[in-house]
Amino acid sequence: MAWVYLISAILLEVAGTTCMKLSQGFTRIVPSIFMFIFYGLCFSFLTMALKKIEVSVAYSVWSGMGTVLIVSIGIGWFQESVTTIKFLSIAMIIMGVIGLNSGK
Repeated sequence: MAWVYLISAILLEVAGTTCMKLSQGFTRIVPSIFMFIFYGLCFSFLTMALKKIEVSVAYSVWSGMGTVLIVSIGIGWFQESVTTIKFLSIAMIIMGVIGLNSGK
């Protein structure tokens, strides 16, 4: 169940970050409210995941996968640029998460 909580925390963090972008600096009320809701739920689920998963593993998966997903949303939905450096950096994040999890 801890991994379900962690995956939920990742998805909620990505939703919160997406709403942060959509809020346009808190000028749009609905995305601003949802941002706080998603982040509150995210940290609640992350806290529950930490009952069973080591913090080094949980945080590396949470932050790494959240970063990969939000970059994908940025490129796909917000039409952000795709560069070789951006692609290689994402690959290194994924390798880093795998490396941290392999070393436990």
